[in-house]
Amino acid sequence: MVGGGSAGAAGRWVVGITGASGSIYGIRLAEELLRTGFDVHLVVTEAGWRVLKEELGWETSRRQAAVELHFAEAVRAKRLVLHPNADIGASIASGSFRVQGMVVAPCSMGTLASIAHGISDDLLSRAADVMLKEGRKLLLLPRETPLHAIHLENMLKLAKLGVTIVPAMPAFYYKPQSMDDMIDFLVGKLLDCMGIEHALFTRWGDGPDAD
Repeated sequence: MVGGGSAGAAGRWVVGITGASGSIYGIRLAEELLRTGFDVHLVVTEAGWRVLKEELGWETSRRQAAVELHFAEAVRAKRLVLHPNADIGASIASGSFRVQGMVVAPCSMGTLASIAHGISDDLLSRAADVMLKEGRKLLLLPRETPLHAIHLENMLKLAKLGVTIVPAMPAFYYKPQSMDDMIDFLVGKLLDCMGIEHALFTRWGDGPDAD
């Protein structure tokens, strides 16, 4: 397992949550990173907070309190830090603050476009820009359908820059039994791309009928 608590860059990931549907992906990813020994720096856009309220029932009028309620132990241990999206001077806005990489899950088409065109007018897009300029891992989980040509062109541009695009496309070969199974599959695919071992889904050839 790749992990490492608070030991510098090897122990830190940035997780961004935007206003696309599917904020549960970012929350589950943060949970799994914490479980496997990583520290998490969390940043949520204004629209992202609205989706957390509408889809997950979070009480977002007191945002720090909402995060503390869900990630109580990690916040107390200072292993999860919430950064206001307006705080452009936060640690993750600087390349000198060492992290292993960043995941935006879910990633709205607006945020994807900002990253593709170097528009870093809030903390989330600035942190993503830092990943690009420092040559660190940047993964985006876009959640939109159907896609038009501008969406596809922006994804292609980012892919050519080394960004990993992981669309929110569930699989069914492992016979998921619940929504949680389908969520874990996507989070597991992110972890695969991050180089982090996990057991969130059954891999092809590892099922009960495998030789």
